[in-house]
Amino acid sequence: MELYFLGTNAGVPSLERNVTSVALRMLEERRSFWLFDCGEGTQHQILRSPLKLSKLEKIFITHLHGDHLFGLPGLISSRAYQGGEDPLTIYGPRGLRQYIHTSLELSESHISYSLDIVEHDGGVLFEDDSFRVEASLLEHRVASYGYRIMEKDLPGKLDTATMESYGIRPGPLYGKLKRGESVEAPDGRILHASEVQGKPKKGRIITILGDTRPCGAILPLARDADVLVHESTFLHEMKDTAHTYFHSTARQAAEAAREAGAKRLFLTHLSSRYKYEDQIMQLEREAQEIFPEAVIAREHVLYGIERTSGS
Repeated sequence: MELYFLGTNAGVPSLERNVTSVALRMLEERRSFWLFDCGEGTQHQILRSPLKLSKLEKIFITHLHGDHLFGLPGLISSRAYQGGEDPLTIYGPRGLRQYIHTSLELSESHISYSLDIVEHDGGVLFEDDSFRVEASLLEHRVASYGYRIMEKDLPGKLDTATMESYGIRPGPLYGKLKRGESVEAPDGRILHASEVQGKPKKGRIITILGDTRPCGAILPLARDADVLVHESTFLHEMKDTAHTYFHSTARQAAEAAREAGAKRLFLTHLSSRYKYEDQIMQLEREAQEIFPEAVIAREHVLYGIERTSGS
């Protein structure tokens, strides 16, 4: 799994950064990616990335401010022209369906794939054998949500030497042992999964927040996250401005990561006033004083998300 930031600026695009969007590249077996927010110009950013729009499976919109969703109509329309035939599901606050349908209807845009728009008020949004996604309301001028993506634990590696000693070769019996079942060896002996299965591979947790000022909903969303993506619109010297406009400072993002026990923190949604590298690094240093594993999210950089060994 990898994070790929397509936009990290707040409000409007700048010469240095595009507006908000971040892609989560999924497991190799899934061969897809999920998108969180879709600011203006996101599809142009995708063209410059290793991502393929045809592989886009889900979009999660945090809130209905323009810098987080003005790129949706164009991206939805273009997906079909770039080989996107599989269904696409878009999750977001109430009002999202009206915005998308109105945009597509008035522009007479026609899409050839199944489009499912899921408006929500938080809670569990999606779950399958591999992932569970939950959302909670944050504190912003409009309804803004944070998303917690939880990968389910994977079975540990099988001890093939022991299995071979039982006469078990690669095939259906491997699958049963991997699923935790007992099997009968060719000589009639019973082999239990616990005898050959290593420690489970702990699933990863990725938390991606929409715009927010510090609030109580952040901690449960970010608790023990392998990665926390948190807005960092201002330096802490502008904390009063941040509070007034329902945003956070770099220090406040770091405090949230520390309190939640997160492993890594990516700072994004930076004000356009911070356009020079020394200003960007000042934001990063401010956060690192509180949470050393904090970094500024850089656009067009792949950030791997490692899995923790053991249960």
